[in-house]
Amino acid sequence: MDLQKITEEVTQVTKDVGYFIRTELQNFDRSFIEYKGKNDLVSYVDKKAEQSLIKALHEVLPEAGFVSEEDPQNHQLSDKEYHWVIDPLDGTTNFLHGLPVFAISIALMQAKEVVAGVVLEINRSECFYAWKDGGAYMDQAKIHVSRADTLGESLLATGFPYYNFEKMEQYLSILNGFMQNTHGLRRFGSAAVDLAYVACGRFEGFFEYNLKPWDVAAGALLVQEAGGSVSTFDGGNDYIFGREIVASGLIHEEILNVIGKHW
Repeated sequence: MDLQKITEEVTQVTKDVGYFIRTELQNFDRSFIEYKGKNDLVSYVDKKAEQSLIKALHEVLPEAGFVSEEDPQNHQLSDKEYHWVIDPLDGTTNFLHGLPVFAISIALMQAKEVVAGVVLEINRSECFYAWKDGGAYMDQAKIHVSRADTLGESLLATGFPYYNFEKMEQYLSILNGFMQNTHGLRRFGSAAVDLAYVACGRFEGFFEYNLKPWDVAAGALLVQEAGGSVSTFDGGNDYIFGREIVASGLIHEEILNVIGKHW
């Protein structure tokens, strides 16, 4: 399988759907908002974008299955060898409120390994992509994680829970530890964008819990192919389906140490 060629085809698919999303934003009205659950928002834009992605990606690799956000029947891996893992609009709440940080995230998994990934940050029209053993890129330029090697010279990204608040006390303790020992914390509201920004060195690290596979699959590969590390909060490998992730450059152990004190 030519992963580079497949990645190139996926970047074009992503840009086509990204144009649709950006166009819809100009006339979007909040009356179109639907609720999947507490603070879990969706609109016709997410749904139409996902339908378009599934149709186009099926043409790229007909034998692949899908793990996708908006169809409950596609939330788990099937018995197929390949799966597309897609988030048609990561940062939906930002989009619905007119905040300019949201993205399309597409990963290709072979068995349980991500072998290709694309993240399109729609507002800046920046396309991040990688394939296994091929490096990571942003708009044809190779990217690398930050060279900063201490927390004290690092800017971190995170996300806040929006429906499951059982571990808020521990999480606030973690945030407190990082606030006092870094350049600061940022919460953009799109895990896919956060991971892409770690891959290109804008953030030194990212951590969050209560995430889904479509939030992190593509971005995790970006970070790894850009020379970074990805794990769960305890340093494990189940960051795609384990609902928590730490991604960083040279400060991975420092991040895990801070989290480990409180988690």
